[in-house]
Amino acid sequence: MSDSAEAVSERNAEVVRRYLRVFETKEVAEFEELVAEDVLVHGAGFHGQGRHFPEGAVLTPGLSNCRVKVDDLFSAGDRVTVAFTLTYTHDRSGRDLTMTGVKSYRLRDGRIVEFWGETDLYGLLRQAGLVPEQIPPF
Repeated sequence: MSDSAEAVSERNAEVVRRYLRVFETKEVAEFEELVAEDVLVHGAGFHGQGRHFPEGAVLTPGLSNCRVKVDDLFSAGDRVTVAFTLTYTHDRSGRDLTMTGVKSYRLRDGRIVEFWGETDLYGLLRQAGLVPEQIPPF
């Protein structure tokens, strides 16, 4: 007998929660269990393939002590969508910087196989003093 749709949705939601916790623990080896080796990644005009992309996001130099707040999570079948806030310590200044985002994950057999998302990288860079407060005219 196969699992109910509700059980599959909850199991997939837990996989995504575990995935997000890796941003806090930096235990990227856990991705072997959670993320397909050939995961498809889409966002901010980028399309790539491979687990090394999310691993690189976790290990971003200059940002440490990540705290993840799940603002909203919706799971249905093989899809999980999450709105989140990441709070990092900026290593150079010691200040906390926040970045919000929304990602939609597709899972198969308990692993993330594809995700789409957008994060407020400009807001994070603005807080770090690396881009202007106001976007200049194009």
